[in-house]
Amino acid sequence: MAEKRYLLTPGPTPVPPEVLAELAKPVIHHRERDYREIYERCLLRLQEVYRTKNDVLMFTTSGTGAFESAVANLTSAGDRQLVLSAGNFGERWAGMAKAFGADLVHARLEWGETPEPEDLRSALSDAGDVKVVYLTHSETSTGVVCDVQGLAAVAKEAGALVVVDAVSSLGAVPLEMDDWGLDVVVSGSQKALMTPPGLATAAVSAAGWEQVARSTLPSFYFNWERTRKAQEQVDSAFTPAVSLIVALDVALGLLLDGGLDDAFERHLRLGRACRAGIKAMGLELFSPDEDRSAVVTAVRMPDGMDSAELARALRDRHGITIAGGQGELKGVIFRIGHIGWYDEFDIATALSAVELVLGELGAPIERGQAATRALEVYAEGATV
Repeated sequence: MAEKRYLLTPGPTPVPPEVLAELAKPVIHHRERDYREIYERCLLRLQEVYRTKNDVLMFTTSGTGAFESAVANLTSAGDRQLVLSAGNFGERWAGMAKAFGADLVHARLEWGETPEPEDLRSALSDAGDVKVVYLTHSETSTGVVCDVQGLAAVAKEAGALVVVDAVSSLGAVPLEMDDWGLDVVVSGSQKALMTPPGLATAAVSAAGWEQVARSTLPSFYFNWERTRKAQEQVDSAFTPAVSLIVALDVALGLLLDGGLDDAFERHLRLGRACRAGIKAMGLELFSPDEDRSAVVTAVRMPDGMDSAELARALRDRHGITIAGGQGELKGVIFRIGHIGWYDEFDIATALSAVELVLGELGAPIERGQAATRALEVYAEGATV
């Protein structure tokens, strides 16, 4: 019998059957009328998810490609740009800004800290004339979701553009591009948008476009002006990932038909349930124990144990894939994702398996506690 497999990472995430069914259909040409109708609807639905009236640009690439498109289109050599980081993906912003010749000011916090507006205000006061501030809304390497609205307000006070990594937060937790004054927000298909990896998007404000016009760095495939001109004609500048876009359109329909606010509430409850189960197991949370941390739950391994061993045993013995730590947290933590197509029984499965394997590895775990507590907490959040 084929092994049943469970994907419980913060990305890629499971794909609903309705979306998978679209991927199995014959490929259509990207300049046919049928495809153009789907493409146009998909772009409009993305505006709804971003909560914006601004252009949303789409690229065939991973989320990192959207990162690079932002830096390439907003930067001139020597521009002073500031990155506020507290984990692996904040570090990625810094690496890109430096690679593209920006005068980088890197305000680096400890991995796992939650960036606060005062952290950014202090960094900006020391930095001088900063043109662009890069923020990470949901730092999936640590499980922290920051107050990007408060951080953006501080950056705008300093006269800087605000660029936000929302790869794992878009569609998972509240994000209001227009109301929060965000200039550029980038994301990807493979997380809360419930589509396989391969598509990335960038929403750009009017102020963002003004900065694009001033930028002197060259770009080609990721050129925003070329992409916008093509999309205005319901076309793409280069051959798109046709099947992925058709699938994304279905996934966005599921998300919007179900209600974005309902999705946010479900993720909040899943996060609560997962954290409660971890604590019932006697383990220590690494990610904050707060409702905002609804994307991924990060957990410290018991003393003397390596998370790679846990992840390997879960995969090989039980067909369950979780995420380990990245960078300086490698081996130190493990991470359970719960955004997108998940329910409370997925959380119970993940917790039961972790409980079982940690016990087998010699950790002092009392079995049978985690799933029960998680389901209780999930049920407590149900509206009556």
